[in-house]
Amino acid sequence: MLSTFLARNIITDVKKFIHEDIIIVSIDGIIIASSDESRVGTFHEGALLCAKERRTMIIYKEDEKRLKGVKNGLNLPIFFDKRVIGVIGITGDPKAILPYGELLRKMTELLVQESYYSEERQWRMRGLESFVYDWLKADELSSPLRERAAIFGVDLMRDKQFILIKSSFTYSSVTELTRLWDDGRGLDFFIHRGHDRILLVHTVHDDAAVLRFKLEKLLGFTGGRIGVGQIVTPETAAIGFTQAERALLTAKPGCIVYEQDLRLSLCLHDIRPETKAEFIKRILQKADGHDELIHTVRTFFDQNMSLKQTAETLNIHINTLHYRLKKWQDLTNQNVRKTEDAVSTYLALQFLDERTK
Repeated sequence: MLSTFLARNIITDVKKFIHEDIIIVSIDGIIIASSDESRVGTFHEGALLCAKERRTMIIYKEDEKRLKGVKNGLNLPIFFDKRVIGVIGITGDPKAILPYGELLRKMTELLVQESYYSEERQWRMRGLESFVYDWLKADELSSPLRERAAIFGVDLMRDKQFILIKSSFTYSSVTELTRLWDDGRGLDFFIHRGHDRILLVHTVHDDAAVLRFKLEKLLGFTGGRIGVGQIVTPETAAIGFTQAERALLTAKPGCIVYEQDLRLSLCLHDIRPETKAEFIKRILQKADGHDELIHTVRTFFDQNMSLKQTAETLNIHINTLHYRLKKWQDLTNQNVRKTEDAVSTYLALQFLDERTK
């Protein structure tokens, strides 16, 4: 509960507010951290008595002669869950330090609690990540897997939706997203799934509109992209996760893609990577390095092949757009104004995006 590492951190934090020497002592009377390094590892009889009697002890000058390892000052027991877990001592005139002694003890207890609950959250997060990994790999919901689910409060009796969020995340992002999501039922949870992806395991809500509204809020907060799998049973979790990955792969920045809405992408997903690579080579090889032209053609497709909208989006004259599309045709032998060539170019760019992602 009160490790040497934590005790040293507490000393560092507390020394920002007071100038007196401070010690933190274990319940067996050994100093485990001190602003005076020479006292670390020595025995402090006053702190031992303080811990045993569970009360604040004032150490006077005359006590230095009869109690081993003590100095004039104040010893206060540190409590956690009604148990004494250590003692914090302040060296100095008791009359001068007594007024803020209790405040110092409370501050120390808060730091201990913060450390404890932070470690507890990290343990739960690592446990959840491990459980979900095994869940997605499992052929069936075995008894051990159900027992682990119960430990983490995961309901394996109700349908799920797997939702992947891609953005820039830190270790605390899961906590932030959990607060933002605000699931009053306590059934949904987030875990890291790689350095730039977070997985939301959603227990299906009766009102689908609620999910859409909350996902929009989530998207606005993360500024990334979101892929949503279809509703699946806990037994078919792997299918739901794969669907979320497929949806995320097609999602553009600032967009939410539902796997159930996929059409062309659903077919393209099953094409072998080798075939896609060869297709990219045949269509786009000569365009390699012509970033402006590639961007122009991408925008052309994004604007539903409207010349006017494309020119406005690129902030160029329409004659300039005609020139670029002609240059693209000369370079790749693909006339994007023709259906077959447009489809080929569009697919090649889609495959290129997949490979880049």
